[in-house]
Amino acid sequence: MPEDGHLPAAHRKSVRLFLCGDVMWGRGIDQVLAHPCSPEIYEHYLRSAEGYVLLAEQANGPIPRRNGSSYVWGAALGQLERMQPDARIINLETAVTRSNDRMNKGINYRMSPDNAECLAAAKINCCVLADNHLLDWGTGGLLETLTLQKLNIKTTGAGRNDHEARTPAVLNLGKARLLIFSFGSTSSGIPLDWAATSDALGVNLLPDLRGECV
Repeated sequence: MPEDGHLPAAHRKSVRLFLCGDVMWGRGIDQVLAHPCSPEIYEHYLRSAEGYVLLAEQANGPIPRRNGSSYVWGAALGQLERMQPDARIINLETAVTRSNDRMNKGINYRMSPDNAECLAAAKINCCVLADNHLLDWGTGGLLETLTLQKLNIKTTGAGRNDHEARTPAVLNLGKARLLIFSFGSTSSGIPLDWAATSDALGVNLLPDLRGECV
């Protein structure tokens, strides 16, 4: 090892990452997949998620129903295969649940757990969960979402307590070990009472940093 602690360029290992934000497969998207949730929603302008499908059809023509797990990715799957990233990481902006324990917040996103194979279809390695829709369908909805690990998909940013929510996902890529942390903030619309604590599940919520001196 050189005295400055840096490896020579010939010995450095590069890692190629696929990073995708705000993946939302609720509402109309869930409805056109093979195993949709109940279409009932609680938005002031629509009461059925089927309404979003109809709006899309008015603009783009007929949309097939009961689509398979690769449907939501379209041409992106081919691009991922060409690029062959070492890790595929998304911000999952949708609770994966059939829970009906709706939070009264205006817009509630959920997709059926039976449609979660969409994540496996793109070989997603990790979902970051510290966002403002994770608890849209209550604590039961969060617990169902955490079962993504059954698909061999790591999660980070939420958990059954604050220790679990803070713990990074660990991906062993062979040539590197990747730690993935996920933090949420009230400025992104996460309510304070969604924060995980020592005895309550929730998200990894940052403290209010306004007025802090660094």
